[in-house]
Amino acid sequence: MGRELAQKLKLPPDYLTKVLGTLARNGVLNASRGVKGGYRLAKPPERIRLAEVIKPFEGKRTRPGCLLRPERRCRDSGACSAHATWADVKRVYLRFLEESTVADIRGGA
Repeated sequence: MGRELAQKLKLPPDYLTKVLGTLARNGVLNASRGVKGGYRLAKPPERIRLAEVIKPFEGKRTRPGCLLRPERRCRDSGACSAHATWADVKRVYLRFLEESTVADIRGGA
C-alpha cells in the first residue's frame, strides 16, 4: 500500500501517491484498490528501462534538446553556452537510461 511504503521510505504520503499515480498512468506500475490492493510493477524489472521511469517526470530532459532551452533541438549552429559540455553528458545520461533497467539498480531487494 502507498501509505505503508511512504512510512517505510520516510516520504510524505501525498507526495508518494502522486509519484506512484504518475508511474501507474504511464504504464510502469499497476495500481489496484481494496484490501489486497497496492502498487506492483507492470512488467518484470528486467524489462523496465529507466527511461520509462524517468520520462514522466523529466519530460523534455530525456529527449534530445538543449540544456538551457529544452524546447529547442540541440545543434551546433546557434549553440548555447553549455552546448559542448552538455552534448557529452547528455549522450552518456540518455544511454544509461535506455540501456539500464530497474533490475540493474534495485540493489539487494
